[in-house]
Amino acid sequence: MNTLALLQHLPGLLAPALAVALLVALGARVLRPSGAPRPGWWASVAINFAVGAAVLGAGLWHFGRDGKMATYLALVVAVATCQWLLGRGWRR
Repeated sequence: MNTLALLQHLPGLLAPALAVALLVALGARVLRPSGAPRPGWWASVAINFAVGAAVLGAGLWHFGRDGKMATYLALVVAVATCQWLLGRGWRR
């Protein structure tokens, strides 16, 4: 795969990570109590996106192709766990 093809396929690879990061950060804003400590909205999205992109990259490396349901399951679990850690969910 040449550089141009990689740049064309990269947004499609990372789109699920961005979508899950946005939805989880928005859901955390709605579901968390107002007095609970939480990071800024953009910080949550950025950190969740980085974790999601790493999981998708690991899934691509492990399976040799994109789009496996196991990778998407790992994406959701990893981003949800990351958001739980960011919101200090263990202190409830």
